[in-house]
Amino acid sequence: MNNLPLDFKNNLLVLIDGHALIHRAFHALPPLTNRNGQKIGAVYGFLRIFFKVLKEYHPEYVVVAFDSPGPTFRHNIFPEYKATRAKTPDELNQQIPLIKKAVAVLGFSILEIKGLEADDLIGTLAKKIDKEIQKIIVTGDTDLLQLADENIKIVLLQKGISQYRLFGPVEIKEKYQGLAPRQLVELKGLKGDSSDNLPGIPGIGEKIGRDLLIQFENLENIYENLEDISPRIREKLITYKEQSFLSRRLGLICQDAPINESLENYRQTSYNEKEVINFLTEIGLKSLIKALP
Repeated sequence: MNNLPLDFKNNLLVLIDGHALIHRAFHALPPLTNRNGQKIGAVYGFLRIFFKVLKEYHPEYVVVAFDSPGPTFRHNIFPEYKATRAKTPDELNQQIPLIKKAVAVLGFSILEIKGLEADDLIGTLAKKIDKEIQKIIVTGDTDLLQLADENIKIVLLQKGISQYRLFGPVEIKEKYQGLAPRQLVELKGLKGDSSDNLPGIPGIGEKIGRDLLIQFENLENIYENLEDISPRIREKLITYKEQSFLSRRLGLICQDAPINESLENYRQTSYNEKEVINFLTEIGLKSLIKALP
């Protein structure tokens, strides 16, 4: 994991994308079952990532956000949102309550709001809590890169559960060859996103989309300057204008979720070591006791 400069660790708030880490842990690790026949591989992988982040960055404030079950406000706008995704395996769903219990036993705040995704809760806290507070978002989902700024950095899982990369505006501009974080959602409007079933504009991929945004900055400017765009691309833009703006709207992370924005609500509290050890022993993860932060 990339080390942060020391001054970034002052008054640090870490925002954990719970479901992204759970899915990454579940798919990256071989199945793990305790002596009671209970699947615990995702729990093990999630806690390994979680403990490593805590030890690396020593945050004063921590929030773990989870997606709520059922449809979100995006499904109300576009019923086909995420319709192409495979159903979450039962053996993964069964481990989510254990992970939430582990987070609670460790004394950390959990956020989950009906109709919203973890991204929206993270986006609201990252942008609304005191601008002077430094924030790190831990995720495996590139969607959250759109939130990066000088005080918000993204720790993005790169491979498995052990490789990470730290992204700020500079690293994002490098990765996306000139695009700023706020332009990543504009890119979704152009090229769509197959993982979320965002249609975008057929025939416009990342390269064309990126070139358009470097020249015109956003969708509004693109559509105000259609005469400066090649006829072939112009025709696609005109034909699929409505679904381009729809895709951007769906890809935009909410920043006004109904969340208590008081930083003190998320201060890391001390945990009962005996209770935590008993919990890890009970579910068959004694090996993690020595890794406790």
